[in-house]
Amino acid sequence: MQYREFVVVKKNGEKSIFDRDKITKSVDLALRKRPIDFDTKEKFISKIVRELEGRGENEISSSVIGELVMQGSHKLDKVAFVRFASVYRDFREAKDFEQFLGSIDKK
Repeated sequence: MQYREFVVVKKNGEKSIFDRDKITKSVDLALRKRPIDFDTKEKFISKIVRELEGRGENEISSSVIGELVMQGSHKLDKVAFVRFASVYRDFREAKDFEQFLGSIDKK
């Protein structure tokens, strides 16, 4: 349930009304065939939405949303985290994965 409406500003400057389903689809894709139950996934998504709504801003950049999903997915499931990051950060080659994995190993 969404209580507050706000606009998402994409990287190219386009604006659209926030749609929780877009986060849900991204998370579903990252969690595909992972051992995460529906309730855990829904709590994760709801937490992100509440955080976005709690900012009280009329416009939020898509990069802020992506970073919140990445941070949360890191705690939720490491494989989902890498899957989401590979799309969000637009990995194009194997070395992109290697660099990313190397950076998270250092954390």
